[in-house]
Amino acid sequence: MKYVLLSVLAASALIFAAFYFRDVAKRRREFSQAPWYALTGIGFITNFFDTLGIGSFAPTTSFYKFTKMVDDRVIPGTLNVGHCLPVIAQALIFITVVQVAPLTLVSMMIAATLGAVIGAGVVAKMPVDKIRIGLGAALLLVAAAMLAGILKIMPSGGEAFGLVGWKFVVAVAVVFVLGALQTIGIGLYAPCMALVYSLGMHPRAAFPIMMGACALLMPWCSLRFIKEASYDPKAAVGLTALGVVGVLIAAYIVKSLPLTILKWVVVVVILYTSVMMFRSVKKKKGAETPAKACQS
Repeated sequence: MKYVLLSVLAASALIFAAFYFRDVAKRRREFSQAPWYALTGIGFITNFFDTLGIGSFAPTTSFYKFTKMVDDRVIPGTLNVGHCLPVIAQALIFITVVQVAPLTLVSMMIAATLGAVIGAGVVAKMPVDKIRIGLGAALLLVAAAMLAGILKIMPSGGEAFGLVGWKFVVAVAVVFVLGALQTIGIGLYAPCMALVYSLGMHPRAAFPIMMGACALLMPWCSLRFIKEASYDPKAAVGLTALGVVGVLIAAYIVKSLPLTILKWVVVVVILYTSVMMFRSVKKKKGAETPAKACQS
């Protein structure tokens, strides 16, 4: 079962890469003026710490919002497309190393994928203000989950590497919703880790589950974003190019770091970014008010 799963992920990566790089080549004249060193640096840093369990979506969103290198409307698509191949690399590594019950792992991966494919078609066509509100709310949820972990409010997990009965049903249902939320920019890692811990699974089991779920869902929901041209091609390539390198260094060389201080910093940055998203919507509505008054 493990080798079948690894083969499916590898095939998904190849299919996605073919569409992805063909689309990037076709849209190369649309590349922004954002510097390559910044875009690839973001890819390396976020995927390096993603492999260690920090998550990449919220930090990447914060980088983009601060630097204004990527338009808010296409941030969700850029996150999914650009981080796709690095996440698949993570999944291939951790599914090989950590042995989770095959039925639990595969079922949660498929459920997350179905949720993401359904959600991607909706998000790709959403207006920018709704995306900003969704991102702002998503960032608040991620910050809350990370804060709960830092303060030891979130359960620390048990010893199980598989689920049965009602716990299995709950896990599949919740991860379906998390897959859909992934498409608006809320990373699956933090909430999936909270879910796994709360159901009494071993902390190490969270890594192949959350990485495997993302690795299976991201190629297929990303194809929707590519089809709708709802991502920044240059920024996505920046995430991918050194993102895989960051994954390999974190997984095989660094392996672990004392991350508590970094997590506090990330929580503060995420909260600030969330506020900025909501303020962007408020400013736009404020700017539109005089125009509407004139029309009336």
